[in-house]
Amino acid sequence: MESKEEAIQETHLDSDTVFETYIKPRVWVKNYDPDVPPTIDIPEVPLYKLLDDSASSFPGHTALVFYKKRISYAELKDSTDRFANALAEKWDVGKGDVVSLYLPNTPQFAIAYYGALKAGATVNPINPLYTGEEVAFQLRTSKTRVLVALDIFKDKVDEALSKAENVESVVYTGVDDYLPSLLGFLYRLKTKKPKIPYDDNKTVRFKELLANHPPKPPLPPVEPKEDVAALMYTGGTTGRPKGAMLTHYNLVSNVHQIDAWLERGRKARDVLIGLLPWFHIYGQTAVLHTGLFRAGTIIVLPRFELKEVLDAIVKYKANMFHGVPTIYSLIVNYKDIQKYDLSSVEVCISGAAPLPKSVAERFEKLTGGRLREGYGLTETSPVTHVNPIKGKYKIGSIGVPVPNTYAAIADPVEPRLLPPGEVGELVVSGPQVMKGYYAGGDENVFFELYGMRWFRTGDMAKMDEEGYFYIVDRKKDLIKYKGYSVYPREIEEVLYKHECVAEAAVIGVPDPNVGERVKAFISLKPECRGRVTENDIIEYCKKHLAPYKVPKEIEFREQLPKSAVGKVLRRVLREEELSKKTS
Repeated sequence: MESKEEAIQETHLDSDTVFETYIKPRVWVKNYDPDVPPTIDIPEVPLYKLLDDSASSFPGHTALVFYKKRISYAELKDSTDRFANALAEKWDVGKGDVVSLYLPNTPQFAIAYYGALKAGATVNPINPLYTGEEVAFQLRTSKTRVLVALDIFKDKVDEALSKAENVESVVYTGVDDYLPSLLGFLYRLKTKKPKIPYDDNKTVRFKELLANHPPKPPLPPVEPKEDVAALMYTGGTTGRPKGAMLTHYNLVSNVHQIDAWLERGRKARDVLIGLLPWFHIYGQTAVLHTGLFRAGTIIVLPRFELKEVLDAIVKYKANMFHGVPTIYSLIVNYKDIQKYDLSSVEVCISGAAPLPKSVAERFEKLTGGRLREGYGLTETSPVTHVNPIKGKYKIGSIGVPVPNTYAAIADPVEPRLLPPGEVGELVVSGPQVMKGYYAGGDENVFFELYGMRWFRTGDMAKMDEEGYFYIVDRKKDLIKYKGYSVYPREIEEVLYKHECVAEAAVIGVPDPNVGERVKAFISLKPECRGRVTENDIIEYCKKHLAPYKVPKEIEFREQLPKSAVGKVLRRVLREEELSKKTS
């Protein structure tokens, strides 16, 4: 007897029937946890109101903990107000201007982020691992006016500023600015801090800026659905990084959606591990924004050190953790893990890459908490899907759409929906979907259907009859390395600048430890063959790319496979690599 799913596929349900039967009624809401509503009210307010409301209700509660330094909600709000005032008074920063943050997870990141919003500006976070060349690209294309950077990044900032003359001023800060006195002293002893010629205009000290400006933020009027709060760089659909414009409403929506999924209305009870980088939308929304909205306490960690993470969970009795599969795998496989009492953990969310079943099961047994896989994109603020926390969890699935969100499987080319069981492109529609790409380029990622605006994610997927979604393959050539997004074209462009490289192609090779490792195939110019080594190419890449983008493997070939029109075929190279594993 054929299954119901097989019967559905045989009937070839048309797009209209699929929409009316599955998508419009949101078949997945039947699997929501009992306390999660299908639809929630989302206020049209500025993003910074999330912090200000918590500060008003819980002024003395600890907002951030940074290496034993505690910052209350009242103190955090005061600092953001001061920074906003400084931006407006000193540089006349206002609506439409861009303030970039070249910082790891630190109190300064939160202060500058919310302070910039209160000045009316748009925030542009930059990956702290970026080279000066990569920073320059983002500063230049975003038209940044003011840059906030860590002082030890000065050399890379100088390089970036030489190629991004639009930046008017740099506000420098040090990790020690927010360390307890003794730790700050020890940090300065161990760290070789650069000499910065502060001139009170082009280069300014962060702490002095706050001290010299009273907490009187300008707070210009905000149109939440129109005004861009964050300009988040992503590869989009082309592989070349460009800015996804996330409005105040986009981000406020996703915070409320996440809040509803976890336990709506819960305040001042969560302790979150702030490990996921805030320059990335996952950590920014799920940890920073949602944590502050729920008046939680965020344990701020600027880098990943396994023992430090485990110690923080135990010391502060953290109950919430957002991470990527690699982190959870390292935790369950840590040789001394049984020495740690992780029973405080209640809920953990995994994203950015598929979560192995064995890792999820071992982590839940270890902590007693629930680890659930979800899905999101920079362009969707980011969360669109999560598995129910208490209800039906389908291993291998990214879960079901969150409240106020519609999702479907569409034909990759035509604006047409496909029935359950069929593989197509995952498309989503909801209040968290971006306004568009900065400077355009989004004409191929949106389409209108059934009175709704749908976003093409670029991921191939399928939906089952209950509304659970499964990622099958990538439409794009995006490589996922330890949760980081790596774009082949960007690496190839660097390789092509090498004087000895004739042709180059970059792919991701499946690796259970990191997700995918970066491999480059190179054809050398005749005069260079035999004298340029794999290590030469890797060392060259290290000078021009962030560490996680540097190829881990180089394979030299006389020529690379090409299409009839001369295009190098990454697909053929990928298939060859996969065949090696199966042979």
